[in-house]
Amino acid sequence: MDVDRLVEKLRRIEALHAGATTEGERVAAAEARKRIQLRLKLAEEADPPIEYKFTLGDQWSKRVFIALLRRYDIKPYRYRGQRYTTVIAKVSKRFVDETLWPEYVQISDTLRTFLDDVTNKVVAECIHADNSDVAEIEPAALPAPR
Repeated sequence: MDVDRLVEKLRRIEALHAGATTEGERVAAAEARKRIQLRLKLAEEADPPIEYKFTLGDQWSKRVFIALLRRYDIKPYRYRGQRYTTVIAKVSKRFVDETLWPEYVQISDTLRTFLDDVTNKVVAECIHADNSDVAEIEPAALPAPR
């Protein structure tokens, strides 16, 4: 997959979570974003925002999640002393469950697959063709206790 195809796939994910029903809506990422922002506003009216703590596994995941929050005008922050991979945001539970988290998971999985493919290709072409995992061996027996 090239970068242009990746971008198009990410736009389709956004359109999917916006509830797009026609091809025109799927193509118009800006319209999808507006639909999701409207859904967020409606969710906040029915289900007031609460403070959520998200713990992300690495900097790549954190960057994607923060960008997604900012896309929907949600202000990410963290408290002094919290881990660098912690992100806090005030958002409704309904929006997190129905839109934000599912969209984040799909985007994150898509990017991770793309980055894995690119990494494997570069390693195979530039470093060594065998990119299989390491061999697994049995550990040496421990000496008997005295």
